[in-house]
Amino acid sequence: MRACPINCTAVKQQLMTCSSITNDVDRMSRGNIPCRSPAMLPDFDPNDTEAGMKILEDLTENVHRMQQLVLEEIITRNAHTEYLEGFLNGQCDMQVFKDKVPVVNYEDIKPYIERIANGDSSNVISAEPIIELLTSSGTSGGQPKMMPSTAEDLHRKTFFYNLLVPVMNKYVDGLDEGKAMYLLFVKPETKTPSGLMARPVLTSYYKSSNFKNRPFNRFNIYTSPDETILCSDSKQSMYCQLLCGLVQRQEVLRVGAVFASAFLRAIKFLEDNWNELCSNIRAGRVSDWITDPSCRNAVSLILGKPDPELADLIEHECGGESWEGIIKKLWPRTKYIEVIVTGSMAQYVSTLEFYSGGLPLVSTMYASSECYFGINFKPLSKPSDVSYTLIPNMAYFEFLPVNKNHDDVQCNGVCKENCGEDVETVELVDVKLGQYYEIVVTTFTGLYRYRVGDILMVTGFHNKAPQFRFVHRRNVVLSIDTDKTNEDDLLKAVTKAKAIVESLGFLLIEYTSYADTSSIPGHYVIFWELTSKGSNHLPVLDPNLMEQCCSTVEESLDSVYRRCRRKDNSIGALEIRVVQHGTFDALMDFCVSQGSSVNQYKTPRCIKSEEAINILDSRVVGRFFSRNAPYWEPGK
Repeated sequence: MRACPINCTAVKQQLMTCSSITNDVDRMSRGNIPCRSPAMLPDFDPNDTEAGMKILEDLTENVHRMQQLVLEEIITRNAHTEYLEGFLNGQCDMQVFKDKVPVVNYEDIKPYIERIANGDSSNVISAEPIIELLTSSGTSGGQPKMMPSTAEDLHRKTFFYNLLVPVMNKYVDGLDEGKAMYLLFVKPETKTPSGLMARPVLTSYYKSSNFKNRPFNRFNIYTSPDETILCSDSKQSMYCQLLCGLVQRQEVLRVGAVFASAFLRAIKFLEDNWNELCSNIRAGRVSDWITDPSCRNAVSLILGKPDPELADLIEHECGGESWEGIIKKLWPRTKYIEVIVTGSMAQYVSTLEFYSGGLPLVSTMYASSECYFGINFKPLSKPSDVSYTLIPNMAYFEFLPVNKNHDDVQCNGVCKENCGEDVETVELVDVKLGQYYEIVVTTFTGLYRYRVGDILMVTGFHNKAPQFRFVHRRNVVLSIDTDKTNEDDLLKAVTKAKAIVESLGFLLIEYTSYADTSSIPGHYVIFWELTSKGSNHLPVLDPNLMEQCCSTVEESLDSVYRRCRRKDNSIGALEIRVVQHGTFDALMDFCVSQGSSVNQYKTPRCIKSEEAINILDSRVVGRFFSRNAPYWEPGK
């Protein structure tokens, strides 16, 4: 295979002012290490705050040069893959890449990824071997998307995680004086016909040698043994991790999970099981139903001898009249709660604040299955003020300008985008303050000018690196956990369900929805306005029939929703609320009063405004829930 060698001298000249990275480029030019991206992942001690912050300052000061280096290396390495060869004809020029390689969606690259999943060579899209496929939670109408991953990509993620340590050390003292009670879980995985594993990105990382052999610096000493994190039974894993966290309560300085929804699910689990947990602590013995041997052995070592005093203390706190501030009561040395509370997770902020006892809510990073993007340089900022600084050596970033519709903001609380197909992309250094963009990535793992689907707003700059606030996912209207249901998927599911009532002479006039997170777990709520054919009278509704409608909607939603609902128990039973005649007219009147145009008004398919939800709720005449969780199995 032909190669387009990187001009290491030119690269070195580009990066002379980026000292920590220039050292690696020096070694490249001397032939000590290969001309490839590890040169842009400098080794450093995460506990050395000064060294870590110096790397971040270098990266954010030299954004343009680093982005050029990243794109040059990706093109050079992959120009002769089947995908790029068709556009570049062997050329390794960056401008030719931008002129010839199209901006794509997942459906455009899906056939190439499926070929690899079915046994074709990685060289279809990547010069480096694809070692696994990462299943994305963002899916439409079926199976999760699959993103290619290489061995080197694990090192890039590890470098990214290590960068979080100096940032937190800068803002929070004494993190080396205790442990983190991070509740981390693995998800189901499958094998593709080629033998490659297909699994979520975090499951991939937790099962990797990078995680298992991590150096025990102050940022990754966890109360949970690895055996409990890697336990495939989510209930056993949750129970054991909470048990370990309670036993080590005086050592805990930080608590959290990846998503706010997962952490709140753990709190609900604790509410339901604290009596049994206290019994284990009092007896010094793990419950018999914990049958995973490695998990049981690891927890038993931590549990140790009986501790009735600790059991009494936990019983006293958990048995009180209110669980307000329970986190601070059970783990009194905790300095902050680390969970993602941006995007769809923002709906959980008020509930987290109730349980937190005034602790800061910290969102450290912005990442996805496709790529790790950015770091929150001000981790103690309020959730509503969180912005992420994109790290320029993670991938090559471009941006599609997005136009926002003011009328939609007024009525619905969500913004609709208008990205024309002919809109030119903007480079990372050229984005404008206050403007909205959809992020496009070119990665080291075989994605080229790929639309991630995230809408971001530029909020500022750190040195020359733009900072972004995550606004929302493109086209996603409902999300409780890792599920992402878009408007089309919701329409298809409702269409199947309404056929049941329409066969009996009823009509579905209108519908809308929202994600109800007032209880744990949250659940989808769909408002229906029904009438009898030929009249405006509300039909007499058969509860069994309506429950069947709820189940039909759930069975029609994608596999990620069904997995969260059935296996993870992270989403509650779907609910249909039937409203009285004229309710959606009242909703339109409200939206118009808030500034929407009468001529352009369309019923929003997802409601964010509390006032709008109250209008609908005040006219509910019947509430019905799905009786059984929908069918799901891995790979189906």
